[in-house]
Amino acid sequence: MSSDHSIPPGGTIGILGGGQLGRMTALAAAQLGYRVHIFTPEQDSPASHVSDGVTIAAYEDEAALDRFARQVDVVTLEFENIPASPVRFLSERVPVRPGPRVLEIAQDRLAEKRFFNELGIKTAPWREVKSAGDLEAAFGEIGAPCVLKTARLGYDGKGQAKITSAADLAGAWAGLGTNLGILEGFISFDCEVSALVARGLDGSWAAWDVVQNVHTNHILDTTSAPALLSQPVLDQAVAIAHRAAEALDLVGVLAVEMFLTRDGRLLVNEMAPRPHNSGHWTIDACLTSQFEQVVRAVCGLPLGTPKRHSDAVMTNLIGDMAEAWESYLHEPNAKLHLYGKAERRQGRKMGHVTRLYPLGRRPHS
Repeated sequence: MSSDHSIPPGGTIGILGGGQLGRMTALAAAQLGYRVHIFTPEQDSPASHVSDGVTIAAYEDEAALDRFARQVDVVTLEFENIPASPVRFLSERVPVRPGPRVLEIAQDRLAEKRFFNELGIKTAPWREVKSAGDLEAAFGEIGAPCVLKTARLGYDGKGQAKITSAADLAGAWAGLGTNLGILEGFISFDCEVSALVARGLDGSWAAWDVVQNVHTNHILDTTSAPALLSQPVLDQAVAIAHRAAEALDLVGVLAVEMFLTRDGRLLVNEMAPRPHNSGHWTIDACLTSQFEQVVRAVCGLPLGTPKRHSDAVMTNLIGDMAEAWESYLHEPNAKLHLYGKAERRQGRKMGHVTRLYPLGRRPHS
């Protein structure tokens, strides 16, 4: 169902996915007077704790999807690792923003790389891999070091294997667990940055300040805002994200992660057509957060200004780090966000803390 109509406050936003991104979107929606209904297969999901309604069912359950569609005015996505078929099913019944095409590109690393390359936007060298023979040939072209990844359903370092020599090929292919992968060359880079843009139903757009990210064990550790880079690099990063959002005809928020190489080039790593971990700092440091902005966008409201009123460093609280919650509350410049997850385990994002600083006075790290 394609519709350009806006949804005034009092309407109900449906969110596919019940994690922390859905939770923070629901909180922002409530501030603007919207109700939220979560669709998730997960019992006791973080988003369900703060939402008006929840449907707990498999994403492929068409009867449940149909009931869900009749209870909401618009649907948006909390993450990409869901089948495209239920999104297409819903889009025939209710506006879905962003739509199925955006999801299909974002959840497939091969489609994503082709999308950016066809726009003339550079990525790391890559090859499609469908067999052990393909992997050997691709390794011969790309060389070591490189990384073999599943084409679909990988995040936070899952579904990938580093290859440092030909001796690693057989084990990497056997461990992939699928017959469709992508081999990517390693990039020698100075830093990783994220550019986040929002695009409204009317085609208007807005961008937050570009930020710098540091990962530990393939999981985002810290995001520093703003990135302390030259203005031409910052402008180029925003232009890449904006160009991608336009090409996708996106309605919502798009995050594009990029590597800045040692010779000054920006190479796209991946994108996410929804609020992103590297945008959490916007809740406390900007006039309009990424979560409020996605509500504005998918409901057809005017976009808010993304202006930054403070510098910020956001730190993910992974696993047992969340047990130090009381110490964060004692910090005068820290804002604590916990996601309400009952089970702590290694590598699980339990919350985040954002430390605020006056403009221009963020500590350099």
